[in-house]
Amino acid sequence: MLRRRGWSMGRRGHYLIGAPWIYLLHLEPELGVGPERKGTIWYPFHGWEKHSVSGDHSRLADEIRNVETGRVTVCLYWLEFANPDIRRAYESRGFRVICHGERGSRWEGKGRDFLRKQLVQLRRHRRVASNRLGSALFYGASVGCEVAVYGDPMQFEDERPEYGGTARRMRLWPELHGTHVDRELAAEMARRELGFDYQATPEELLRMFGWKRVRSV
Repeated sequence: MLRRRGWSMGRRGHYLIGAPWIYLLHLEPELGVGPERKGTIWYPFHGWEKHSVSGDHSRLADEIRNVETGRVTVCLYWLEFANPDIRRAYESRGFRVICHGERGSRWEGKGRDFLRKQLVQLRRHRRVASNRLGSALFYGASVGCEVAVYGDPMQFEDERPEYGGTARRMRLWPELHGTHVDRELAAEMARRELGFDYQATPEELLRMFGWKRVRSV
């Protein structure tokens, strides 16, 4: 989709290389792998540095408690994790509450271990769930987690309707919504959405980006 959009704008230097996640899996095949996977890791939909989310975390926590049968880890984005009222909504139901860290950017070093921390947690849990379909669900499905999407999807403040919202996600991926989703189907769709078929070799990446191989001393 992004390549076609670039071509439509007259830009031809677009390559499909898949998501960074698939390269992490290639580099870290055993990271976080343990003898047994237990419980659910739950990712409530979150805001970001420029837009917050409106929704009832206490009500969502009650729904999670009614659906999940094992231990539950709730992973909050760092902004929500910094809010004691939001943390308390989940901790008061007996959930373990964690955070993978800040997102960082290309200009600063924050967040460099974010995906590694996420991979460790996903490989430790049997199931991954959220109230909105997003990257964490595809990541989890790609490493063997059961997937679920349920609960109040919450809303961005001033959410732009042209993006389609929840209705668009339901239309594009109806099979991935519900308290129980076919694991094999979820894994297949994750491979497609994350671009496993387009993973580039180190030599291809060097050529595409004009990088130079660093010789080890």
